[in-house]
Amino acid sequence: MKLLFVSFLILLADQISKFYIKGFYLPLFDFEHLGFSQSRSIPVIDKLFYITPVENPGIAFGIDFGPEFKTIVSVITIIATLALVIYFFSIKKEDVFIRLSVAVILGGAMGNLIDRVFYGYIYGYASILSGNVVDFLDLRLFSFFLMNRTFSIYVFNIADIAITFGVFALLYAITKKRKEIRTTETADVENTLSMD
Repeated sequence: MKLLFVSFLILLADQISKFYIKGFYLPLFDFEHLGFSQSRSIPVIDKLFYITPVENPGIAFGIDFGPEFKTIVSVITIIATLALVIYFFSIKKEDVFIRLSVAVILGGAMGNLIDRVFYGYIYGYASILSGNVVDFLDLRLFSFFLMNRTFSIYVFNIADIAITFGVFALLYAITKKRKEIRTTETADVENTLSMD
């Protein structure tokens, strides 16, 4: 259960950063933060890292299947996130590193899920299940210049970082565990043969 707190912290950091980028209004305090204008890059480290707010209507890497598929993508995301929750609880006896990796992926998945399900409604541009994912971290390690404009391959968010890191960590943990099991099995076979 403690590892779910990691998921919650990732979700919280992701959503706070997105609301800060997108803008918000707190009626109780009569406070409004206008956010950042879309597609305007703000350099953090010149020629390397920028804050570039964009709305991703599709899936990873901006792949967009069109508005008629937005609800389907949201439903698939909900199902995948629920499957991840079930998987997380089914691996209670697994190594802590494996469970931590899944918790990190889950935090990121929930962050992007909130965007898809609620942001369209919250910001008044679409119905529930038809929102866009807010991306803003623009790392220009892989960019190209065309027609007096710089294009970045990928603009991402905190949830995307968590999912990517979690997947690589999970693959590493599973590979390591399998290698340990194989080594143990090989040692057992060698011990059995030497006893004969």
